[in-house]
Amino acid sequence: MVLRRSTPVVMGVLNATPDSFSDGGRYADLDAAVAHALQMTAEGADLIDVGGESTRPGAERIDAETEAARVLPVIRALRAEGVAMSVDTTRAAVAAAALEAGAELVNDVSGGLADPDMARVVADAGCPWVLMHWRGHSRRMADLAVYDDVVKEVSAELLLRVDAAVAAGVAPERIILDPGLGFAKKPEHTWRLAAHLPDLIALGHPVLVGSSRKSHLGRLLADAEGRDRPTEDREAATIATTVLAVAAGAWGVRVHEVRGNVDAIRVWQATRAAA
Repeated sequence: MVLRRSTPVVMGVLNATPDSFSDGGRYADLDAAVAHALQMTAEGADLIDVGGESTRPGAERIDAETEAARVLPVIRALRAEGVAMSVDTTRAAVAAAALEAGAELVNDVSGGLADPDMARVVADAGCPWVLMHWRGHSRRMADLAVYDDVVKEVSAELLLRVDAAVAAGVAPERIILDPGLGFAKKPEHTWRLAAHLPDLIALGHPVLVGSSRKSHLGRLLADAEGRDRPTEDREAATIATTVLAVAAGAWGVRVHEVRGNVDAIRVWQATRAAA
């Protein structure tokens, strides 16, 4: 897999879970999951990110066997269709099984902190690894959203994860960073990180941005009574964040609805080329 390319990578989200914040339950059935993944691929997704455990705020953990049972049949079926995939997991055992089944990249929202064996699995596989900024599991991450300077602290903590990964044998050129928008972040923290993406890109690794449908968008678009915009009505705002991210130099974006985001990137590319 090429990590540095002129065209930003679009990662399509496939939640094979009953309780994800945006589309929980819609793709828990194998046939529905495969059909949705094929649709996202046809619409221009470069990778399908298959996840079997919800990381929404407050979510309770499931066991590894349940997580694997959700993702492995999907990965095997999509591999047979020639679809490129990443696996969204914090567990080394699930990652190893998913890589064997056909996934090409590990997207680890814990940045390797949740499972000390993850670095070994990634190093042995020689696959790309997304290290996301993370301070704790979903049920307690809201309490960890405390920063003096969120850009400097997230940058420093990501570099610590890079150092640990490299020390464990992971090739530096295989590492992708993710600032973890919304994970142990209040809306003001997320907006500041989004505004300072060039600082994160300057750390020297490709940067993946995942802001699709997240709560800071719902809060921004709240109605006159102060009710957050529902998740399914945040797509236009998501597309705006995609354009801003790729214009800032992001390697890729992780999104729920592919077509609009791919169209927006093509518009940005055509405008840049014409300039």
